[in-house]
Amino acid sequence: MTTFRSSRVSPLLRRLLRPVLDPYRRYRNARVIHAVRVSLGLLATILLTTGINLPHGEWASVTMLVVIGGLQHHGNIGKKAAERAYGTLIGAGVGLLLVVQHAWLGLPWLTYFGMSVVCGFFSYHAIGKGGYTALLSAITVFIVAGHGDNPITDGLWRTVDILIGIALALAFSFALPLYAVYSWRYKLASALRDCASIYSRIVSGQSVTDDHYLTLLGRLNGVMVQLRSLMPSVSKEVRISMTELDGLQRNLRMCISTLEILANTRPDARDAQAMAQLQGALKAEHQQIRRMLIGMARALQSGTTLRLERTLDEPVTPTAMDEPVYSALDGYRLLTRQLAVNLNDMSQRLVKTAPHWKI
Repeated sequence: MTTFRSSRVSPLLRRLLRPVLDPYRRYRNARVIHAVRVSLGLLATILLTTGINLPHGEWASVTMLVVIGGLQHHGNIGKKAAERAYGTLIGAGVGLLLVVQHAWLGLPWLTYFGMSVVCGFFSYHAIGKGGYTALLSAITVFIVAGHGDNPITDGLWRTVDILIGIALALAFSFALPLYAVYSWRYKLASALRDCASIYSRIVSGQSVTDDHYLTLLGRLNGVMVQLRSLMPSVSKEVRISMTELDGLQRNLRMCISTLEILANTRPDARDAQAMAQLQGALKAEHQQIRRMLIGMARALQSGTTLRLERTLDEPVTPTAMDEPVYSALDGYRLLTRQLAVNLNDMSQRLVKTAPHWKI
């Protein structure tokens, strides 16, 4: 990936281009950018097909929508667009063959039987890997051939329109790409900030049963699912192995699970003495955990990992994990220290993979 060097452009041009070149703004306005890109692509197909007066030019626009209308992230575009293009080409070829045999033999029943068998074959393969390619092939058969009684010239022109639509769709799909790694970075940063908010509520004695706490927890669980779905695209875009991404996902999942356990095992917030004892015993750990959570979130959002690298030189916990403890808060204290170890491991993974995700 090549990083845009803002120092090479004038300040005025930099300000004008910032909304489309700044990663965070592109992430926030991803839907708008995608909509504009598809709209411009459709306009290009309309102007081209009407400009050279191609019959049935509307099918170029239909193909444009089919190929990139639902694709957003750059990591999906290559594979998905190719799958949809293959499906369209296969269906167009089969549709032309059906039109030719219908015009040559003139046997409607044979045409209907052939279309049914072909579409049944595509439907068989529509369940499983490459299913959308097979389904789109079946749909394109009817676009090109109708019920077999379309003129051969109509079938040829529709095939040409489909090819034009595919070519333009692939061209516009790479215009101002929306990288999945942007969504992954900023969603992970948001999740870490929510973890920091939950941890602050736990150690400060605030309620862990009210609506605000449950909203934060529900949002974290939702982000976990979204991050998982983004991982294959991120891996393709920036060449981070799925093993590393799985490790970061596991770190986040362990962090959320540990926070839930801590929320349910902390002393009663109404017991001021127990809360004061807890805060005094784990003051260093509390500061370190919050510093790591906020530090990772800032590094992901800004792309600056220098401060994050410096924090890794600090000891994970000021007290050893095997230090004997004899109070009733043993489990809580050990979990807190284990949370710090887990977050330190996550920080190391982010620093290690930073050259890939900082684009």
